[in-house]
Amino acid sequence: MVALAVLLSVVVLLSLGVSAAVVRHDLETQYEQRALAIARSVAALPGLGRQVATATPTPDGAVELEAEGVRRRTGALYVVVTDAQGIRFSHPTLGNIGRPVSTSPDAALSGREVVTVEQGTLGYSARGKVPLRDDSGRIVGEVSVGIAMSEVAHQAGTLTAILGVIALGALALGLLGALTLARRLRRTTLGLQPEEMADLVREHVAVLGGVRDGVVAVDGRGRVTVSNPEARRLLGSELTTGVRLCDTSVAPESLALFEEEPAPSGALRLLGGRVVVVTRLPVQRGQRDLGTVLILRDRTDLDEMAGELEATRALTDALRAQAHEHNNRLHALMGMLHRGDVDAASSYLTGLSDAGTWLSGVDDPYLAGLLAAKSATASEAGVLLRVSDGTWLDRRVAHPLDTVTVVGNLIDNGIGAAARGDRLPRSVDVTLLADGPDLLVHVVDSGAGVAAEHAEQVFQRGFTTREGDGTGHGLGLALARHTARAHGGDVRLVSRRGPDSGAAFEARLAGVLNPSTPVAGERR
Repeated sequence: MVALAVLLSVVVLLSLGVSAAVVRHDLETQYEQRALAIARSVAALPGLGRQVATATPTPDGAVELEAEGVRRRTGALYVVVTDAQGIRFSHPTLGNIGRPVSTSPDAALSGREVVTVEQGTLGYSARGKVPLRDDSGRIVGEVSVGIAMSEVAHQAGTLTAILGVIALGALALGLLGALTLARRLRRTTLGLQPEEMADLVREHVAVLGGVRDGVVAVDGRGRVTVSNPEARRLLGSELTTGVRLCDTSVAPESLALFEEEPAPSGALRLLGGRVVVVTRLPVQRGQRDLGTVLILRDRTDLDEMAGELEATRALTDALRAQAHEHNNRLHALMGMLHRGDVDAASSYLTGLSDAGTWLSGVDDPYLAGLLAAKSATASEAGVLLRVSDGTWLDRRVAHPLDTVTVVGNLIDNGIGAAARGDRLPRSVDVTLLADGPDLLVHVVDSGAGVAAEHAEQVFQRGFTTREGDGTGHGLGLALARHTARAHGGDVRLVSRRGPDSGAAFEARLAGVLNPSTPVAGERR
């Protein structure tokens, strides 16, 4: 602001000085022309040339009286009439009449008109000199008229003062504009100096390029102000600075994150098939709202690891159940042999060999073991886990971890709902069907069902209907749906509540079964 004020002052002062010089020059020219016009009018007076050529210069002569009358009427400093030798016939100072002029009359006596500013007996004056002719046209003298330069200076001073007032007004307006601009810049830059802004930009570029989280910032009008490559990858859209976010190709579920209330803080969301931790923060400086920042952290890898851990835990439980069942069978066989019931033991072994697995209709050890383990878990919760008679799965799964994750979470959700329900007996019915390479799973519980307003919320991570719940719940269905969709399938709620049952869920896992058909009589 100071630099701009100094610049404005210098420009105004220079302009004022140049304007004053131009005004003075114009006034001098005007007064010279005015003196010349008066001199011409005097020289044109009838009989004046004849009087100068024939009379003697005297203070009371006709020439003096005529010249003084013109001087008084025009306000000139002097009106001097001379003869051909430069002897004055008129002068405001009567004592100078009859004396030669103080400046050379040669130019006028040679027939030329002259305008100039000169120093005379009465001081500086703007002068006009013209030749004086008699009736025959012969030059007999000159007429010299002067206008005091003090009058020029007075007029120039008045005009300069007016210009000065105008210039001061322009300077004041410029300074006001500079002040307004400075305040606006300070408000716009949040009080940062240019050096600080340069440092901030460098830090901004370094931070956004270095962080592994996605960062998107929008101003109060919804325009994108900041975005980094990670944010563009997670949102699946090119975010151009200055463009309104709603005018980009960002998906509606991602746009909703900027309006969601309360603001998400560490909330898990599914964006474009990826599990993302979302945090939204308001940006303010003082009382001024600067917009919103959305921070996105990709948790897909961790989510997949959690799914694998859950599947591994389920498989561990299945293997433990298999080992327990195997020990039971060995104990039964050992008891038969100890008693000498060889025929009974042989028949028992034949039955085990024909069964293939201990669960009818399920010829996959992972799922059979999982169902056996979940049956034990359900029994501990006072729930009966039943595999329906319509179950038929003559193929083995090609993706056991993901398959166990989906089936296990659906069964766990059903066991929990049945255990909390009032309908007796508390039960969970499971149906597994092979549809080509796809696995179709139905799980129906005897619980209270799902309220209409919760039909879609049950698949949101962190949502649970359990009262007094802390963390650790509301993950199973979300994880199951995410895993199923990763295989081109889905998990959906097919019935919220039935007359004799609670909620019914269906899962389809595309391509998780081994496409080869087992050979008849093959044992696994």
